Amino acid sequence: MAALVLRSWSRGVVRASHGGTTAYRTTEPLHRHTGFRQKSSVQFLSRPDLPKLAYQSIKGKSPGVIFLPGFASNMNGQKAVALEEFCKSLGHSYVRFDYTGCGASEGEAETCTIGKWKKDVLTVIDELTEGPQAKKEIEEKGVWKIPSKYNEEGFYSISYDFIKEAENHCVLHSPIPVTCPVRLIHGMKDDDVPWHVSIQVADRILSPDLDVTLRKHGQHRMSDKDDLKLLVYTVDDLIDKLTTN
Repeated sequence: MAALVLRSWSRGVVRASHGGTTAYRTTEPLHRHTGFRQKSSVQFLSRPDLPKLAYQSIKGKSPGVIFLPGFASNMNGQKAVALEEFCKSLGHSYVRFDYTGCGASEGEAETCTIGKWKKDVLTVIDELTEGPQAKKEIEEKGVWKIPSKYNEEGFYSISYDFIKEAENHCVLHSPIPVTCPVRLIHGMKDDDVPWHVSIQVADRILSPDLDVTLRKHGQHRMSDKDDLKLLVYTVDDLIDKLTTN
């Protein structure tokens, strides 16, 4: 089906090359073929020895958005189009595309696998987006610079080894064998660690004596005068509890 669609567009395709990537842009309105009137035009991402991927994109500010179609769907679905309009209204970059063998992309759906579609996604990320893409950047550079307002340089440098080793110490996947009294204090204005994490921790801890206190205007560092008073009061109460029992 994808091959037939491509042939029907063949007379309205313009070829353009940039670096090692070849893109094809249709000169005919897309709604003549799909029933949708789109704001961006279809292009084709050329890959050595692999089917071309059809995509549409709009340039904008970071962070950008990439829409991944669901099974048996394509980039012209209502969600994909609505999200493009949303990103465009806010000025964010946006990319939507068709997997190999789907929609307007080349290839046969019957020969596709999850692995092939995963490769499609990685190609789109590598070729059609700009800026750091999280895990890939960390693996290549060996360090992740995470923005932070608590550091003079404006970021913290975290090594890839640190992150990989930390995966051995994740505690929210199973019960936490702590049975002593526990008090959790969390600011609801914490932009770095959502207060919901404290609720998840409380749910995992086995101790029957556990309280969670949420400070409505508390921020990440919980360093305001009233926050410090609460901290001191909480510790004092725990000490009293432990020494009188």
